Amino acid sequence: MYVIRLADGTLRIPRSLTSGDGRLIGNAYLEVAPSDPDYERWLAESITEEQDAERRRRWREENDDLEREFLAFKETQAGSDR
Repeated sequence: MYVIRLADGTLRIPRSLTSGDGRLIGNAYLEVAPSDPDYERWLAESITEEQDAERRRRWREENDDLEREFLAFKETQAGSDR
């Protein structure tokens, strides 16, 4: 998950909520306005919604080789369990 910079300058920062024993309860985004004291800290690592969409598109289109490599690795691991 990335820090997303919206058109109005607001940042959406990913947050995870966990239980006391460390179990994941959920993932969400916290919105931070330019007036927030932590804004500048997060701004440097933010990407636009368009950049996020492009990364997702490229991942879907370009992961075929990686997926084949993973499946081949997974197959070798399954064979070593015998």
